[in-house]
Amino acid sequence: MYGKQKFAALLAGVSFWLASVAGAAPAWSLPADGLQLDDAAKQAYVAAEMEKIKHPAGKKAGYIAPDGWQHEKFLLKGVKTEKLVNPAGNRETVLLQLHGGGYVLGQSDNHRKLTEKYGVLADAGEMYMVDYRLAPKDTYPAALDDAVVVYKELLAQGKSADKIIVAGDSAGGNLALALSLYLKEHKLPQPAMLLLISPWTTVENNLPSRKTNAERDLILGKNNPFMFNAVAKPAYSKGYKAKDPRLSPIYADLSELPPMLIQTGGYELFLDENLALAKKAADDGIDVTITIYPGMSHDFALLMPDLQDSVKSFAEIRDFVKRHMHK
Repeated sequence: MYGKQKFAALLAGVSFWLASVAGAAPAWSLPADGLQLDDAAKQAYVAAEMEKIKHPAGKKAGYIAPDGWQHEKFLLKGVKTEKLVNPAGNRETVLLQLHGGGYVLGQSDNHRKLTEKYGVLADAGEMYMVDYRLAPKDTYPAALDDAVVVYKELLAQGKSADKIIVAGDSAGGNLALALSLYLKEHKLPQPAMLLLISPWTTVENNLPSRKTNAERDLILGKNNPFMFNAVAKPAYSKGYKAKDPRLSPIYADLSELPPMLIQTGGYELFLDENLALAKKAADDGIDVTITIYPGMSHDFALLMPDLQDSVKSFAEIRDFVKRHMHK
């Protein structure tokens, strides 16, 4: 963990590695197929898996990097950061992952596993995860400031912007857009692309899908009251108007941003705003792809990666990266 002794070692210039240990499994690879269910069975499966997540049995084993990979936690100019190194990946390709959680939940093992998957799909040699500050203690622009620090440091280390892939799910998708808008405003180089998974794109709460999908979204809807309420009354945006483009990027000028892939579910609480983001991006001249996965709830691939829909979403990410990464 981020203990005082390890912080001191880092400040002294000594990094520490959480390398693969006994029990590490081979790196994930994209399966040919996933679990295929009809809609009723799919909804029952998602509901059952959510109950396991909300009420876990026993002690969690904790994240273990794949065999041969390296996992490091450190402070990067005061920002809690994690790094995964894939020895088989392209060392020039870098993935910057911004986790979701409504700006109130921090880095999780599920997000570490998701980052690992994205790294494999993108053939990235290095993956960085920003464990940014959280609301309600730290409100806007705390998380953005942390993401900016890490992105700038990657550039300072000689990483080429057109080899950096920025991925964000849910609140992390909001943060990815905010980061890209910051880079535009400050005339800094944009990353190669944005991978936006069920992105939270407005802190308003009046779009139709916020109501019509409140029961159907089994991951972010009323089935998950803590996160449903966190979205309804967002702590991170305290003191800002709901249509402020810095927090609600569907109202921002998206021109000059990089290509975007938006993935969302048909039962998604954020469905309407994801569609609005795609339209705004297209109107502003951005190369944007949006895919709606029928019958799927918010951020489904994060929590139910074995479903066929998740496997399809992973394949789409792989193909999008191949099309848009500058080789």
